Amino acid sequence: VQLQASGGGLVQAGGSLRLSCAASRRTSSNNGMAWFRQAPGKAREFVASINWTGRSTHYADSVKGRFTISRDNAKNTMSLQMNSLEPEDTAVYYCATARSSYGSSDATDYRYWGQGTLVTVSS
Repeated sequence: VQLQASGGGLVQAGGSLRLSCAASRRTSSNNGMAWFRQAPGKAREFVASINWTGRSTHYADSVKGRFTISRDNAKNTMSLQMNSLEPEDTAVYYCATARSSYGSSDATDYRYWGQGTLVTVSS
C-alpha cells in the first residue's frame, strides 16, 4: 500500500487547511488510519485516528475541537480538516495505515506511512 498525503501549505493563525491522504489499494479500507505530525526538532506525535468504518475517531488533546478526521472507503481516501490553526500546529503531517481495523495513538501500530506534507502556520 502506498499513501500520498497532500494539502499542506502556508496559512495564517486562525485559518484552515484540509489535508488528504490517498491510498493506492483498497486494502486500507479494512484498516484503521491516522495522522501524525513532526515539528522541527521534535519527535513525531499522534494527531488523530479513525477506525475502518469511520465511526470511531480519537484526537490528541492539543487538536480536539479544532481538527476533524474522516475517510471515504469508496475512494480510498482519508482527510484531516484543520480549523483555528495555531503556530504550534506547524509540522510535517504524515498519514498512516494501521495493522488492524482500529486506530490508535501508538506509531508502532501502523504499517504503511505516507511521505508527509508540510503545514506552516504563521503568527
